[in-house]
Amino acid sequence: MENRKKVAVIMGSDSDWPVVKAACAELKKFEIPCEAHILSAHRTPAQAAEFARSARANGFGAIICAAGMAAHLAGAFAANTTLPVIGIPMKGGAMDGLDALLATVQMPSGIPVATVALNGAKNAAVLAAQILAVSDPDLAAKLDQARSEMAAQIAQKELALQAELS
Repeated sequence: MENRKKVAVIMGSDSDWPVVKAACAELKKFEIPCEAHILSAHRTPAQAAEFARSARANGFGAIICAAGMAAHLAGAFAANTTLPVIGIPMKGGAMDGLDALLATVQMPSGIPVATVALNGAKNAAVLAAQILAVSDPDLAAKLDQARSEMAAQIAQKELALQAELS
């Protein structure tokens, strides 16, 4: 759809790209335009804040932020926009991602960040698609179709399992 809102996929470091690219791939499946950028809450705070502040005017409908360890990226974006922000806490570091999960999910009242599982890039993209689909019937139909396809795959696997057990 030509006027569909874009989704920004932001990562704190290029080391996040191997996981985060799954979000971009999922968004493309749903024909949602996306941009990926490396911005840091700590190393490029002014640029990150400006991106967040101007995101709505620049045609974005949601922002996905991936970060590990202290993981303040999603919170920094949420502090500077009223667009929905979805955080992907990244595995790694001394606590293998638990610190990133807690830093992403524990936001102060009034500044929410929707948080997916550790390294949950695909679910972040699906959640962004669901948010955009609230006002986009064509996108809602694509989401319904994807759910139907998942159900059909499970039904096929169940048949294969029962055949093996017979």
